[in-house]
Amino acid sequence: MQRRVSTAAPRGILFDLDGTLVDSLPDIIASFLHGFSHLGLPAPSVAEVRALIGQPLDAMYMRFAPEHVTGLCAAYREHYPRNFLNHSRPFPGVERTLRALRERGYLLAVATTKRSDMARRFVDALGLDGLLHHVQGTDGFPHKPAPDVLHRALAALGTGGLWMVGDTTLDLRAGQAAGLRTYAVTWGTHSPEELATATPDELQPDLERLLSHLPPLA
Repeated sequence: MQRRVSTAAPRGILFDLDGTLVDSLPDIIASFLHGFSHLGLPAPSVAEVRALIGQPLDAMYMRFAPEHVTGLCAAYREHYPRNFLNHSRPFPGVERTLRALRERGYLLAVATTKRSDMARRFVDALGLDGLLHHVQGTDGFPHKPAPDVLHRALAALGTGGLWMVGDTTLDLRAGQAAGLRTYAVTWGTHSPEELATATPDELQPDLERLLSHLPPLA
C-alpha cells in the first residue's frame, strides 16, 4: 500500500475515512453498541454514540462506562471486523473523485483515527486500495484534532500537503493545525452548522467542488 514518492512541490491530499470517503457509521455504531449487550450493560442511544464518532474508541466508551472500557473495546474489535461490510459503502462519487485526482498528478492518503491495520483492511475490502497511495491510522500517538496522523501520512507520501478533507470538526482542526486548507463534507457525522464552527475553506454536500481547486499538475 505504501508508495513513497519524493517531490518538491506539495501534492498531498488527505482524507478522513469513516463518514468522509465511506458511509460506514451504521456498522460502526452497531459494533459499538454490541459491546454493551455482550457485557450485559445498559446501552447509550444511537444519537449519543454518533455525536462521539471520530474520537478514539476507548475515549468513546469512557463517556458511558469508564469501568468497562477494556472489555467493551475488546468486544468491539472482535465484532467489527466480521461486520464492517454489512452496510458500509463508498459515498457516491468518491471513486470517481479519487481516480480523477490521481490522474491529475496528486498523491492521496487516508488519515484516520482507526488503527492502521484495521483501516487498511477496510480500504482493501471496499476496493479503494488501488486509488490511494497510503493509508495512515492513529497508532499510539495523539489523535485528531492533533495533526500527528496528518504529518505521518504526508511523510509516507513524501510530499507537502494541500487539503484535508473530513466530516468532523476534529478533521478540520487537525488540517488547520497541519497548515492545510480544509474541505468539509456534510454527508457524514457532523451537521453543517457544527462543521461551520471550524471555519473550513469549503463546506459542501459532496466532493465535486474539490476538483475545481485541483487542476492537473504540469
